[in-house]
Amino acid sequence: MRLHAEVFDEAGEEEEVAVMASAALSPPLNGAAVAAPKLVVGYALTKKKVKSFLQPKLLLLARKNGISFVPISESLPLSEQGPFDIILHKSTSKEWQQVLEDYHEEHPEVTVLDPPNAIRHLNNRQSMLEEVADLNLSNFYGEVCTPRQLVIMKDPSTIPTAIAMAGLTLPLVAKPLVVDGTSKAHELYLAYDEASLSMLDPPLVLQEFINHGGILFKVYIIGESIQVVRRFSLPDVNTYELLTTLGFIDCQEFHVLLLVPMMRTLTLLLQVRPFLYMLELPPRPLLEKLGRELRGRLGLRLFNIDMIRELGTKDRYYIIDINYFPGYGKMPGYEHMFTDFLLSLAQSKYKRYLSGT
Repeated sequence: MRLHAEVFDEAGEEEEVAVMASAALSPPLNGAAVAAPKLVVGYALTKKKVKSFLQPKLLLLARKNGISFVPISESLPLSEQGPFDIILHKSTSKEWQQVLEDYHEEHPEVTVLDPPNAIRHLNNRQSMLEEVADLNLSNFYGEVCTPRQLVIMKDPSTIPTAIAMAGLTLPLVAKPLVVDGTSKAHELYLAYDEASLSMLDPPLVLQEFINHGGILFKVYIIGESIQVVRRFSLPDVNTYELLTTLGFIDCQEFHVLLLVPMMRTLTLLLQVRPFLYMLELPPRPLLEKLGRELRGRLGLRLFNIDMIRELGTKDRYYIIDINYFPGYGKMPGYEHMFTDFLLSLAQSKYKRYLSGT
């Protein structure tokens, strides 16, 4: 497994991009010399995803390597489109997933990234971390854990009693239970007191907050390649803040919903910025082992892991989220990694064709 480690700051805004689709390329004739793979990649992505992922650099590099990206219309029968070598998609609708499964049964030679039944595992924040909880990586340069969490399906007034019975303590991170591709699915709150918990909207997951130095490791996985990116996260919470802070923070926008000392929060973020580039990354052997294990257990090849290191420890890590087909466009050098990945799929397919398997 190849590992890349880079530092990236998300402060910059995404550029406007124009999406180009080149014509499908024909496979080599029988008896012709072995050439670079010719690959037609159909994609069924939202406009937002197309804009962030299919950037000009990726399209140009792919075209130079004989790869063409062709849009798929969900309003037309999939069997009437193509032919495709690979289908890229990120749609959570049950109708589309059924269409894709039926298509793959008729066309098993087409590589679907990734299988809908595997993606479903990540559509629920309770089930997505179950595979991690079963891992035993203690002998691989670190311990990988999952935070304790509690699922609330309805009636937020029962939350204080439920967290007491579960042995959880404040503050707690609140996330929607279902990951359905909408903006609501990415809402994230840090609750400081019990009263604020009753203002949240179930179904949701309450996850224990672990101090981690305000730094998050985003581990991007593309096939067998891994790239690690440092990102800013929520600052640590101390005893004084727990005693004096009310309400909760909208973690996505840092929006003040109730009385929260946000000036102190922002000051801490500015103070920690110079140290972001000095922070030690998780050990390479640990990430390689983790990537292999999760890729096999989840049955996915395009995903990322949100990982934190517990404050005061050197090798205790927590996985707090897993995302399918994440924002690769924000990752430095993603064009080369993704193009290499597609070419590796083409090479494997072509070798099987030559061997008759």
